[in-house]
Amino acid sequence: LMDLLEEYCIGERELLMKHDIRLNLIGRLSNLPESTRQAFEELREVTKDNSSMVLTLAIDYGGREELIEAAKAMAEAVAEGKLQPEDIDETRFSSQLSTSDIPDPDLMIRTSGEVRLSNFLLWQSAYTELLFTDVLWPDFDPLQFKDCMTDFSMRQRRFGATAEQLETN
Repeated sequence: LMDLLEEYCIGERELLMKHDIRLNLIGRLSNLPESTRQAFEELREVTKDNSSMVLTLAIDYGGREELIEAAKAMAEAVAEGKLQPEDIDETRFSSQLSTSDIPDPDLMIRTSGEVRLSNFLLWQSAYTELLFTDVLWPDFDPLQFKDCMTDFSMRQRRFGATAEQLETN
């Protein structure tokens, strides 16, 4: 799997540059083999100024770990007197996450018949629409994606409100 990531980082460099795509990461590279880590870092550096699209890879990422690291960073800021506990809110907490510069997902498609988040984007998925399919990831094709988009387009996004609350606003 790491060989595939390394091959991607080397082989897709021209494509990312041609289409002005910036490579981003959530998670940790520290557990990857050195050559894979170096290939990823080089591609991320080369694409850092690209701005048409952002490709974010989740590598050695866990939602719980991300939340713990954000909490530790805020606790440290409080201990150093740089932050008052009463100033901690959703916006400030979100700014400590590795996804702080990425919008929360509108839709999460879970393949393979699993019906769980599997420790993925726990904070960011609070108002994400979830769609579960029995199709395995390698078999997930454009037709299945189109079906998911059709399903998503039929949903009413309420972001935590009830239908009645939306009608009164």
